[in-house]
Amino acid sequence: MAVKIAVLPGDGIGPEIVREAVKVLDVLNSHFALEASYEEASIGGAGFEADGNPYPDATKKLAHASDAVLLGAVGGPQWEGLEKPLRPEAGLLGIREDLGLFANYRPTKVHSQLLDASTLKPEVIDGVDILVVRELVSGIYFGQPRGIEIVDGERRGYNTMAYRESEVRRIARKAFEAARLRSNRVCSVEKANVLEVSELWRSVVVELHQSEFSDVELSHLYVDNAAMQLIRNPKQFDVIVTGNLFGDILSDEASMLTGSIGMLPSASIGEQFAMYEPIHGSAPDIAGQDVANPLATILSVAMMLRFSLARADLAEKVELAVEQVLDSGLRTADLNFAGETPVSCSAMGSAVCAALEALA
Repeated sequence: MAVKIAVLPGDGIGPEIVREAVKVLDVLNSHFALEASYEEASIGGAGFEADGNPYPDATKKLAHASDAVLLGAVGGPQWEGLEKPLRPEAGLLGIREDLGLFANYRPTKVHSQLLDASTLKPEVIDGVDILVVRELVSGIYFGQPRGIEIVDGERRGYNTMAYRESEVRRIARKAFEAARLRSNRVCSVEKANVLEVSELWRSVVVELHQSEFSDVELSHLYVDNAAMQLIRNPKQFDVIVTGNLFGDILSDEASMLTGSIGMLPSASIGEQFAMYEPIHGSAPDIAGQDVANPLATILSVAMMLRFSLARADLAEKVELAVEQVLDSGLRTADLNFAGETPVSCSAMGSAVCAALEALA
């Protein structure tokens, strides 16, 4: 069945890594009868430059008309002076809110070929397979009121962290459901010892667990302890469920278990729509140099195939192709070991395509 994908390259290295992911989609079309069409649109800084809006109306229309969205990255120093609603990050938050993408799945799987790429000891990270389920459209990033005001002659900044119990319940349900397909363990992370919003979070998670998911093992950690435990003993975790701010931080920390943030894909899913993107940013310092790691974006395509396009068979082939390329010893600069010559972003993408073609 024909499917339509909205391709949003974005800013910085976004166009480079998305270009390699589209090459993979081309191979799936030509060798595996995927029947996917794609249409490109702007978002973030590119959206502002093209339309004066980081989430242009044309992009919004395309996203709503597509079976899935593939995003690169947004942001760059040239837009930091803009008013907040016009900055690239407003486009990212805007599309998440517009499409109702409340559940962000961030898998952290340590590849055996890359044990030496991590700064942690191999015996600590070997076999790590964690899924961070992050709430994505509420919490402190969206809470009101917020702003900067003058109080007693000095500036005072404030933000609001708030969750409705329905928002906690729906993200917790996604985590429990995911755990049932994995090792059946969920760790809920919050800061209930000092934050009322976290007291509510824990209470709702416990209630849902008792009423619908008592077969799943549930544990709780304060976020500061969870951050420590991710480094001390990461293999204790299966599924971590947490709020927007804590999930943002913990999933980036977890990426270092793999040796590079350039290895981690993500899926942002709602009731109707879904968007797929690497968890890393736009890396403007290396943009245009053809040195970025495209594997996180390519693995995001695998997640798209599995979750949105009902082609788990092709997802497995893409993941196998990535494994074979890593087996061959190819590494981009972020993964390069001492004495080795790194390959370019485009060369890594081409290598995955070649491995994929060989599986046809």
